[in-house]
Amino acid sequence: MNQPLKLLVALAALVRSGMPAGAESSTNGAASAPPYVWRNVVMGGGGFVTGIAFHPGAKNLMYARTDVGGAYRWDEATQQWIPLTDWLGADDNNLMGIESLAPDPSDPARVYLAAGTYHGGPAAILRSDDQGRTFQRTDVPFKMGGNENGRFNGERLAVDPHDGRILFFGSRQDGLWRSADRGATWSKMENFPPIGTADLPAPAKRMNARRFRFNFTPQQVGIVLVQFDRSSGPPGRPTPVVYAGVSTPGTNFFRSSDGGTNWTPVPGQPLGLRPNHVALSPDGILYLTYGKEAGPNNMSDGAVWKYDPRKKVWTNITPLTTQDAGQPFGYGAVAVDAQHPSTIMVTTFAHWQPHDLIFRSTNCGASWTQLWRNDTEWDYSRAPYTQMRTPHWMGGLVINPFNADQVLFTTGYGIWSCVNATQSDSGRPTRWIFLDQGLEETVPLALISPSHGAHLLSGVGDIDGFRHDDLEVSPRAGTFAGPRYGNTEDLAWAGKNPRVIVRTGTAGNPDVRAAFSRDGGDSWQELETEPSAGNGAGTITISADAQTVVWTPRDGEPCSTRDWGAHWTVCAGLAPGIRVVADTVGPQNFYAFDPRWGKFYASTNRAASFSATAAVFPASENGGFGSGGGTAVTATPGIEKDVWLVSGTEGLFHSTNGGASFTPLARVQEARSLGLGKAAPGKNYPALFLAGKIGGLQALFRSDDAGESWGRISDDRHQYGRISRVTGDPRIYGRVYFATGGRGVIYGEINAPGLRLNRNDAVEKGPPIGE
Repeated sequence: MNQPLKLLVALAALVRSGMPAGAESSTNGAASAPPYVWRNVVMGGGGFVTGIAFHPGAKNLMYARTDVGGAYRWDEATQQWIPLTDWLGADDNNLMGIESLAPDPSDPARVYLAAGTYHGGPAAILRSDDQGRTFQRTDVPFKMGGNENGRFNGERLAVDPHDGRILFFGSRQDGLWRSADRGATWSKMENFPPIGTADLPAPAKRMNARRFRFNFTPQQVGIVLVQFDRSSGPPGRPTPVVYAGVSTPGTNFFRSSDGGTNWTPVPGQPLGLRPNHVALSPDGILYLTYGKEAGPNNMSDGAVWKYDPRKKVWTNITPLTTQDAGQPFGYGAVAVDAQHPSTIMVTTFAHWQPHDLIFRSTNCGASWTQLWRNDTEWDYSRAPYTQMRTPHWMGGLVINPFNADQVLFTTGYGIWSCVNATQSDSGRPTRWIFLDQGLEETVPLALISPSHGAHLLSGVGDIDGFRHDDLEVSPRAGTFAGPRYGNTEDLAWAGKNPRVIVRTGTAGNPDVRAAFSRDGGDSWQELETEPSAGNGAGTITISADAQTVVWTPRDGEPCSTRDWGAHWTVCAGLAPGIRVVADTVGPQNFYAFDPRWGKFYASTNRAASFSATAAVFPASENGGFGSGGGTAVTATPGIEKDVWLVSGTEGLFHSTNGGASFTPLARVQEARSLGLGKAAPGKNYPALFLAGKIGGLQALFRSDDAGESWGRISDDRHQYGRISRVTGDPRIYGRVYFATGGRGVIYGEINAPGLRLNRNDAVEKGPPIGE
């Protein structure tokens, strides 16, 4: 039997056995679909890795934390980062931001995560006794801010090196906490000084583009680091000496000599700056980095100090001052070589011109060498887009305790690893590689899967976007060629001319914040002008014949053009800010939905004007129909006037007459995002992929019969927090793509026994990929 036919038979058998028509589970109202294999679309890094830690006693065991994308463990055998928090579902999305992490120094199997992205959401301590393969969870009363100010500081969470039952956690606004049962329960240390939990100036008024989060108000940073002094006590008993640092320019470094019960300020400490990181050398010396602000958006001054507890002496060992550099900056991270206690390294923070600096000393800070030189080698091959991005936000730094040549630092888009750090001690250049295999932390803002050309194009916050010709390799061309945006916010392709694509973007430097491609996204050029009203970006669509573009700039009215932006016409009948969607077959048909009034609009004259249809939707006290989760209109590929309306807690609705009337799908309790893909074997209607709730279960579902029956295709280990921007592949049955809030783009395929669809449509034998 030839391979294509063999695949077709295998998939058809799975559909018959796994999703009979109308099948429904007695417990959740959804059938059990064939099992899926889930993988990342490879970009490489992409987000802020806020911390990294080696286990001090287990060779090559290290962990990384991110601000919105969970935590990872390095697997030396496969040379991959293994994601540890993909099991978190939509209801636990706030736990995807990791405030701090702590391996147990006395037990390589145990690791702890402090999870909580924003202080307004739930927080938990996640504890594992199998290196993060499984976790137990303790919800905690103290707030966290894994994506807030000072998020690279730390570590706030620490395990007693002599008694693994004891943990300390320094919170942002609720003081210092202690656990005596491996993180299962927590009690507040009432004697810790109540300082530094307020009085933080508001950060610079700039938008964190990738998160769409405006940080205009003060954020409490609190206790940013906890450090046990292992040498202060014998093994098997609680460590008596513990240090803690608070993000305040006043007295900020404290010591306890009775295991954390009582605390006193460390005498002689420097004042006027905030501590960021601490490293304890094997010879007992403490090294601290400081910044005037908590970061990461700005840092205007900083320093590096060392403290000798035996002599009770502080020494300023700052490699470079802001006065000597002629620009403002601070110091981010510090690391000590476990094999050579006199060797320390530090990174600057927000030293923008020409870039941040990496300093190394082999004499305890008496003198320094700057490693980032003109002949420093940076290997961009694993993620070509990084060649356009200077390493910044260097907030984490570690030296491999078993290999002094390996040094890693974290950035706002991933991890760089040096392979020959000791060469710098003799004046030779160093070599760095981008170490992000398996670590994907982008925040996708738009996804499309056209019927021709690349199977996927993505719009990504902070990075612009990609054409993915190979899903398993970071795009060789880097980001989109042509006008580059900080964010690509929307993408659309012409239903009958799929090589024509349009997109909008922000935070870059193009004259016009929308562009088009006539070659499937290989190259782009700006539209000639923008509509007169609005603030650029926003949403965009294009007619099936690629002759009409409709752009709704942010805060502006929807406008159409038939000459690639030379002239614009306001779409009559629509309010500002309304997203417009083109029919995939009829070039004259366009659709829009106004959630504020629960009205559906249609145009039959190429978006020149819109009229409300007879479809009636309920209003909501919270701001309109669908306010529980947002609304979105999706036009069915290849079928004229076939339209879907996704509307959060109101559910899913289907129209076959261009929106004149809609039928609710009764089984769907919530609809967060809907995508359509290739029809199942023997079917004529596209497969539906739904992120939503059916039978009380929040998951990702597939339907092969236009929504009559549904099967869950996600599983408890693969939930990825909140799923959005779901789309199917129009050329590969069963393949689905979706965006996450910090784990990049995920794609899933049916796991046919002995068969696996690879990235380019071929069939190959082999087991599923992944742990």
